[in-house]
This record gives sequence, structure tokens and C-alpha cells, in this order.
Amino acid sequence: MRFAVTKACGGGGKARAGALYVGGGGGGGAAVVETPSLLLSTRKGLPAFVSRDLLSTLPSPDSHLLHMLGLQEHILVAAASDSVESLPESEASNKLGASFETPSGRRLVKPSEYMQMITSMKPNLWASLADEVPAWVTEKRNRISVDRTLRWLDDCLAVDLEAGKNTLGAVVGGSNIDERKRCATEASLRNVAGFWIGGFGLGESMEERLALLNAVTDCLPEEKLRYVSRLSLPEEVLQGVAAGIDLFDSTYIYHLTLGGFALVFPLDIVERDNWDSRTDIEGADCTKINLRATIYRKDTSPIVDRCGCFTCQNHTRAYINHLLNVHEMLAQILLEIHNTHHYLGFFRLMREAIKGGKFELFRQRFIKRRRAFLTAEAPCSL
Repeated sequence: MRFAVTKACGGGGKARAGALYVGGGGGGGAAVVETPSLLLSTRKGLPAFVSRDLLSTLPSPDSHLLHMLGLQEHILVAAASDSVESLPESEASNKLGASFETPSGRRLVKPSEYMQMITSMKPNLWASLADEVPAWVTEKRNRISVDRTLRWLDDCLAVDLEAGKNTLGAVVGGSNIDERKRCATEASLRNVAGFWIGGFGLGESMEERLALLNAVTDCLPEEKLRYVSRLSLPEEVLQGVAAGIDLFDSTYIYHLTLGGFALVFPLDIVERDNWDSRTDIEGADCTKINLRATIYRKDTSPIVDRCGCFTCQNHTRAYINHLLNVHEMLAQILLEIHNTHHYLGFFRLMREAIKGGKFELFRQRFIKRRRAFLTAEAPCSL
């Protein structure tokens, strides 16, 4: 694996565009994925609702990054925690290994067992085992978390046949800035290809997260890849990109699709002076619409005008509304195709904004419009 920063924001900003080169891609050569980029979360090797024959309908090569399991001509990235079905359980973790809550119950994973799984899966990139903790744990527990994670990183590297060239060193530390810095500094001294930043989305506020992300990225070498888990919402992704993060895994598309929601926010944010959020429609906000709502029962328009995805090119809001209300599984398939296409477009626009020196304008306009909607929706206090 090789990573290169191709464009960095000026004026003190940390946002950056890059290119990830991974051997073993299509045609036997190196697969190239531009960053910032999204890892598609998977269940049993595929996105939750999209079958293998429909993967070709997703934007290429943006959709070639798969989280946890992979397919031929796709890039497999493995991390111990799965944001959908396998969440860290800090209270049950101990010096022997990390504990996770899974559909089959709680499971303790030791570094040796984890490396056996990595050797079996042969991922293109993999993160070392980490002891993740939520934001509310004690200072002592944060310190233990960092000590264990660094020890497990050394244990993983000791048996890695590739000598760390495809390894992402785990960085944890909970909500303690000093422990985050210590973990990042120590991990950067190891022979790793990049860094997996864990422990987010576990109870910290947006303000705390910004300070923690900046503290971590300040301690990491600029030339190496940075990958973070559980930053899902567009606002959270923008916050991560502004702090210098390159890769994201996210359950956002999965949960939107499961709830019957479709992304509709415009992708030409920089060019637009206004943003018609259609907040008067039932089940709508300025980023998504609820296609279960009766207002769409006779709506013969596509989800998004001029969207190039398979769903919008072939089906209407009314048809998806019908499928949702009769509980037909095709509804989730069509919604996941659209939502994946749209969210990958969001990442593409971020990259273009960085390259054009307009990322901060892009971020501010998106956040401003979201805040305006949330303020308008909040009940008045008397």
C-alpha cells in the first residue's frame, strides 16, 4: 500500500486530498482511490442490501473500498470493530484481549486470534487490535487503554509477515487529549503504513471531538494515511476532513436506507447561493426525505433530478413509496443504491473543493444551511 498527499489546504487548514495506491486491484496492477473517501460498510461481504451483480451500478472507483470483507477488484480494509454489528465493550476488555458485543453475544478477541483472522482474510489494509473506551471512563482507564493498544500493536507487528507495510496502527485514548497525543506519538514510531483512529462516536460531543481529532493529527506524520471510524453524519465527516482525516467508515447509508430515507441535498453547494430544503414537506429536512410519507404516493419524479444512479434513472418516488409500504425488499436495494451514489458524490465534491481551494467555503455553507434548518425546526421556548 502507498499513500500520497496530492493537495493540502492553505491558510492553516488541515484538509487534504490524496491518492491511495493498493496492489492487487483490477487487472493485477495497483488500484487507485482518491481521498477523502468512504469505506462502504458490509455485512457478510457486501453492502447490506446491494447484491454482488449490482455493485457495478455504483460509482467507480469510489465504491471499491469495502469495510471488513472484500471481493475481487475491490479493496478490503479490515478493522476489529464493525460499526453495525460488532461494537467495543470496554468493561469486559482485559489485558488478554478486546471485548466486543456481537449478534452471537459478547466475544473476547486476543491479539493472536485477531492475527489469525487477518492472515486468513488477507486484507489490503488492516488496523491493529485496539482497546476502545467511551468518553466517560476514568483517567486511569484511558491510560490503560493506550498501554494495551500499543502493546497489542507490537504483538500484531511481531507476527505480521508483511512487516507492517499494510498495517494501520491504532490510536485511542478516549476523551483525554494527553493520552490521545501519547498514543499517536508512540504509534507513529512504529513501522506502519498509516493510522486507524478509534474510540470516536462513543459519547463525546462535537466540540470535544474537534479538539481530540486536531490533537491526534498534529502528532501524526503528514505523509501517512489517516482512517477514522464512526464519523457518519455529513457534519461529522466535514469535521474529520477539516482535521486532516483521509478515510471514513460509516453506518449512515445503512441506517438511512433501513429507515426509508433518501439523500436529496444538492451537491453543487459552492456554486449555489441558496439551498431549497423543502422543509414544508412531511418527513423531509434539508438533507433527506422520508419516502414512506404519503406525500410521495403519487410523486412520479425521481428521488433527485439529474441524478445518474440506477434508481433515479429507472424508478420514481411513488414506486419506492409503494415498495416501502408493502414491505418489499426491493425498496431497500433501490434506496441503498441511490444513497451510496449520492454520499459518494458528497465525498467527490469535497475532494474537488479541496483541490480548488474552496473546502472551507464548502464546509461553511453546508453547516450553515443545516443549522438554519435545525433552528427553524426547534420549538420556541416561552
